[in-house]
Amino acid sequence: MDAATFRWVLVAIAVVLALAIYFYGSHQARLRKRSAIETFTREEIDSAFIEDEQLREELDNLNQIIRDNESIDDLDQIRINPAIDSESTPHILPDVEMFFPKWLLAKDEDRLISYLLRHDDFRLITGEEANSAVNLSGLELNAEGYLEFRLEDDIAFQIASLTAPGNFSGIDKLEFSTLGFNCFIDLDSCEHAVPAYEAMLKKIDELVRLLNVKVYKSSQELLTISDVTDARSRLA
Repeated sequence: MDAATFRWVLVAIAVVLALAIYFYGSHQARLRKRSAIETFTREEIDSAFIEDEQLREELDNLNQIIRDNESIDDLDQIRINPAIDSESTPHILPDVEMFFPKWLLAKDEDRLISYLLRHDDFRLITGEEANSAVNLSGLELNAEGYLEFRLEDDIAFQIASLTAPGNFSGIDKLEFSTLGFNCFIDLDSCEHAVPAYEAMLKKIDELVRLLNVKVYKSSQELLTISDVTDARSRLA
């Protein structure tokens, strides 16, 4: 083998080695990235969900509780909160004051379950959006202007508006808008709290899908699996 051919052989070997090193490095990087994505801390798991398998497994058991109730559909695929993308900088939220009826504020926290449905940036929900979601989810407007859902003849839960005057009178008007929905159960007047709570979760799931909102506790913290579990324990 002459010198020129030998040099070309060395060049070819060097190219092959370089390509092998490059592809091996890329493969390892993908493996590390996949491993990082699939590894979660307990805090991350408990930080607000909508596409969470553990929550779905828990909520599958609701069918057994209210299987014979014709007013409640299949409870599979219930969602609580949309998955939240990690952000390098937090949002600067506007200074917004939400409205709560005085009689609702006067209720003892131990006798009330209240979840707020709103956009995380406090964007208003238009009357058209709200009215469409209400009709599609089977909610009804009562004499006081609050939305309600019934199980047979009993009120399971009600919904107040987060914008004054706190009701949904005029929801079909073009000028209507609201900061969000306050879904609540008055435990002093609710005779069947367990099925009422499960029915409220079901309707909250529908409203989350229809309005693309998130679910908050009255403390303005996102609702989590632990909160749902704690509420069930209270009502058991």
